[in-house]
Amino acid sequence: MPGRYNVLFLCTGNSARSIMAEAILNFKGRATFTAYSAGSDPAGAVRPEALQQLELARLPTQGLRSKNWDEFAQPGAPQMNFVFTLCDSAAKEVCPLWPGQPMTAHWGIPDPAAAKGTPAESERAYRDAFMMLDRRIGLFLSLPMASLDRLAIQNEIDRIGGQ
Repeated sequence: MPGRYNVLFLCTGNSARSIMAEAILNFKGRATFTAYSAGSDPAGAVRPEALQQLELARLPTQGLRSKNWDEFAQPGAPQMNFVFTLCDSAAKEVCPLWPGQPMTAHWGIPDPAAAKGTPAESERAYRDAFMMLDRRIGLFLSLPMASLDRLAIQNEIDRIGGQ
């Protein structure tokens, strides 16, 4: 495995979960990882509730935007080492062929934008999604990438997704 890794987080709308995952990994893994996010049918804007969770965690939000996954399948796009789907609909979609055959896994996270109820219940849904992502990314960052072979890493990222 290389010394620096590119990670793509996918969710259909690319407006909340994948955006939060991108920000978390870019902050916590900045020494070794570069994270990106995208969607098959991007919403076109980042959900303010997702930005609020990131700001509450004191994570940078500048430059975050909702984008189509086609950006990362084009010539000249960064070559991904890992691709994680975060929503069930994105996991079932036919993804583009990513150059370099990155390792993939599904880390299903409930959609906080689909939460119904009071503003407090909505805020809790975003906080819960953030906490699940933060925990899984923390586990991912704890993997000894340099000493694991490709199959062992794939097994571990699949296990993390089952958390």
